[in-house]
Amino acid sequence: MIVIVANERKEELSNLGVDVIKEMKGEYPVDDIVTMFKNFYFNKMILDITAIKDYLNISNLQKLSMGLDVSKIVFLLPNIPEVSSAVYLNKLVSIGIYNFTNNVNGVKYLLEHQNTYDDVSYVENMSDDLDDTNNYSTTLSNTSMNNSSPTIIGVKNITDHAGATSLIYMMKRELERVYGETIYAVEVSRHDLDYFNVRNTVSTNKTGLTTALNKLADAIVILVDLNDCDDTTSFNEVIYLVEPSSIKLNKLMRTNKNIFSELGEEAKIILNKSLLSGKEISEFEFEAKTHVFYNMPPLNDRRKNEDVVNLLSKLGVFGNNSSKKDGKFLGIFKI
Repeated sequence: MIVIVANERKEELSNLGVDVIKEMKGEYPVDDIVTMFKNFYFNKMILDITAIKDYLNISNLQKLSMGLDVSKIVFLLPNIPEVSSAVYLNKLVSIGIYNFTNNVNGVKYLLEHQNTYDDVSYVENMSDDLDDTNNYSTTLSNTSMNNSSPTIIGVKNITDHAGATSLIYMMKRELERVYGETIYAVEVSRHDLDYFNVRNTVSTNKTGLTTALNKLADAIVILVDLNDCDDTTSFNEVIYLVEPSSIKLNKLMRTNKNIFSELGEEAKIILNKSLLSGKEISEFEFEAKTHVFYNMPPLNDRRKNEDVVNLLSKLGVFGNNSSKKDGKFLGIFKI
């Protein structure tokens, strides 16, 4: 039993394929919406917030949160800087609104998976260094959402067993909170992902990789465990994992002492399962003549990890960084 209140996004919401018991279209004062639905029974409401008159005024959303059970409401936000800023999102979280997204796939996901504070608490951290005049945009652009070409991110172990498969699993899980079924993981030459028992995983060999990627027409993001595959011509990004223990690094140097110069200055090196201090990281960079893109500590893959979210942000998958080779923006915020 779903209620839809829509305005600017009404065409998108008309094709959701859900059972709707009541639908309203237009712009309404927030008090009218509260009055209409305060004693109206529904399981879920999909609320296009442009249907709320003066929705940029957070006090109107606060009135709504006081008058209705917002845990039953999925808020569809417009793709405009004023709403996608960290400041605005932080205000939503502060008044108890956790189920928000700016895309229809996110709406579908939130109808089945209700957010808690833990799922959106990262928004508060995003705005620690911001004020109302600093717009930290995390907008999911229509271009990236509707582009037929997915964003492909390769993950490759440089030291033996550096943790690519586990990291891909955790990255995939965080991305699924946003995109649901449109996140895929592909593994080359092995089947280790099978042991995580997750959906939308594919195993292939080096010669079949391009074909496997082309078949994933509905994908938004594809994460590829490269293993021994070196062909990354069709990839938007590749990250290289190094486990910085003495034995792993010494073995790597004996195998190929020029590995970091061969990867190049632009290579994104991730120290994975790392307990190195800031000073030790600097020493590593000096000795290897490379730059560390991210220092990833040992993680518990059974729970949400903020370090994984931060890595995705730095890669431009969460946040306002650009990572696509063609310059297109892939920024998203949590749903």
